[in-house]
Amino acid sequence: QVQLVESGGGLVQAGGSLRLSCATSERTFSSADMGWFRQAPGKEREFVAVISRRYSSTYYADSVKGRFTISRDNAKNTVYLQMNSLKPEDTAVYYCAAGGGMVVVHPSSYSYWGQGTQVTVSS
Repeated sequence: QVQLVESGGGLVQAGGSLRLSCATSERTFSSADMGWFRQAPGKEREFVAVISRRYSSTYYADSVKGRFTISRDNAKNTVYLQMNSLKPEDTAVYYCAAGGGMVVVHPSSYSYWGQGTQVTVSS
């Protein structure tokens, strides 16, 4: 059974920073693109960022570009999401996902999901 374990969420003031982590098995990590999605109350799950399994290429949603950075540590089988200059509209449950589909911004391209971690940004 594939497990993705997230950590690092919390409450932060606008303008602050948080770093999310997502750990999984070596087998999953080495074979998958790793993505982050988020879901705010009453809204659909939306793409945030992805890092490819080969070359660690990255891609971001326009709403987070320049503020968030996704990275992966192959030795620890962990993907990170560094979030800076946080805004109240970044408030959501953040999900880590592993997959390899063609449309990296769509949830259907990911086979495995973490349990989610809450990020709350106060104004």
